Amino acid sequence: MAEHDRTELEQRLWDALALVNDPEIHRPITELGMVGELSVDPSGGAAVPLKLTIAGCPAAQRIEREVREATLATNGITGAQIDVSVMNPAERQAFVETVRGPARPVQFGPDSLTRVIAVTSGKGGVGKSSLTAALAVALAKQGLSVGLVDADVFGFSIPGILGLSRDGVTEQPTRVGEMILPPETHGVKVISIGMFLGDADPRSTAVSWRGPMLHRTIEQFLRDVWFGDLDVLLLDLPPGTGDVAISVGQLLPQAEVLVVTTPQEAAADVAVRSALVARQTGQRVIGVIENMAGLAQPDGTVLELFGTGGGAAVVDRLNSSESAAGQQPVRLLGSVPLSPTFREGGDSGSPAVLTQPTDPAAAVIIKIAEQIGSQGRGLAGRSLGVTPRS
Repeated sequence: MAEHDRTELEQRLWDALALVNDPEIHRPITELGMVGELSVDPSGGAAVPLKLTIAGCPAAQRIEREVREATLATNGITGAQIDVSVMNPAERQAFVETVRGPARPVQFGPDSLTRVIAVTSGKGGVGKSSLTAALAVALAKQGLSVGLVDADVFGFSIPGILGLSRDGVTEQPTRVGEMILPPETHGVKVISIGMFLGDADPRSTAVSWRGPMLHRTIEQFLRDVWFGDLDVLLLDLPPGTGDVAISVGQLLPQAEVLVVTTPQEAAADVAVRSALVARQTGQRVIGVIENMAGLAQPDGTVLELFGTGGGAAVVDRLNSSESAAGQQPVRLLGSVPLSPTFREGGDSGSPAVLTQPTDPAAAVIIKIAEQIGSQGRGLAGRSLGVTPRS
């Protein structure tokens, strides 16, 4: 219905519906083509055709409820009939093009203003995924728009840590044609291979792929999953220096890298190697996080279960290595202590940075996130899409 064809009351209703946002896209449903030709009869009864993107849309009930509430709250409307249907292929394609444009762009290319931060470690078991998830939530808590790619394909755990996977059931993304909309939790948009296992229980399902398949998976996450305009995209990389780390270096050469280690010397040795591989692909190491840095005891002492000094050792070796030439100095961003409360939050899907921000581990992670968030999105070397006047 063209705007000039609407009655005054119908226009008021349209304006009210324009305040209802799609919960996954965060844009007005009127702008996305989700509202058909509405009508209002002489008695004030409104008929609103609501078009969902797909059958079984996970946000269907919420959208319908908000449409009904907005309709009934419009001055002059006495009743609401919401006719729910599903978009036809042409309408769905128009929806996709409205969201991301007619082409399938590489969302986080060199000209993107999104900060891309890959979190890596030399070995497994250092708490990298827990730290990555907590950092994402802490950054979102600052008011930033945050995305998280669980690129640890073999050892995916992010859905469970963030509460998207419970009792063997993992929340799945919404597919609209070739566009994938990631679930959002705690203010973070998340994608993981664990969301594509169908009805299989992720606790007892293994992914076993060779290098080319891993590369295509990461590429699809970056191209087909629509995150929208992000301030920060975090990637939880698998430990070590294998195929995924190399693929991320090729696909996102502008990415910054955080290195996670424990205080243990053995962990520090291999953490340095993961940072060196990142530098070889052109990425910049922006800091080191030391995890599991001691357990506080009731008498006030600290039990150093994994020794001391690993984080500082990684920083020293990276700053003194041959690859450090022309690089900004690497800093130790923080030492995160062992914390039962922090661990429990990851097991329950309720991050301690939200539920227990004064917990020693959560407090350190929040400070690290503040350091990262305060740096903002850099403009150096990026096209601004403007032409200066002569």
